[in-house]
Amino acid sequence: MATTLMAAATTSCSPRRAAPLLMKPVASSSSSSARPRRPLAQQLPRLLATAAAAVAAAPLPALAEQMEKAALFDFNLTLPAIATEFLLLMVALDKLYFTPLGKFMDERDAKIRGELGDLEEQAAAIMKAARAEIAAALNKMKKETTAELEAKLDEGRRRVEAELVEALANLESQKEEAVKALDAQIASLSDEIVKKVLPSA
Repeated sequence: MATTLMAAATTSCSPRRAAPLLMKPVASSSSSSARPRRPLAQQLPRLLATAAAAVAAAPLPALAEQMEKAALFDFNLTLPAIATEFLLLMVALDKLYFTPLGKFMDERDAKIRGELGDLEEQAAAIMKAARAEIAAALNKMKKETTAELEAKLDEGRRRVEAELVEALANLESQKEEAVKALDAQIASLSDEIVKKVLPSA
């Protein structure tokens, strides 16, 4: 990993920036003012930090644009798999749920329509029977009322006739009595006239 980062740092950075990373040669080993040479293990953290800075300084917008394109259009066969699963789910729901449900609803609708037809026929029969009963009751009531009225009329007629016969009989008796009274009065008047006209001997 260290070698990869170092290669990236050397390829992405300019020679001026990479120049300070190189170790300076020592003038002479016997000079007391020269610094001792540091081992590579001590320089490794510094090199790693420099390489990370170089990677961070790389053209990130182009890398981000490539990643976005990959995220938008690289489906990895996910979309066809989801579409296939959706179609299979639709077919399964149609076969296992919607078709039996539609059949059940159609059968229930036909059953309800049949029951409604039977109820309508029963209601029509009941209405016909009720009308026939009402007509029979009205005819019976009319006949009974007519018979009762005729009986009352006959009774009144007989009563009037009886009263008329009685009144006529009373008038006849009164007439006979009046005739008898007149006859008696006429006889008495005749006797009086004869006595007045013809003097007694």
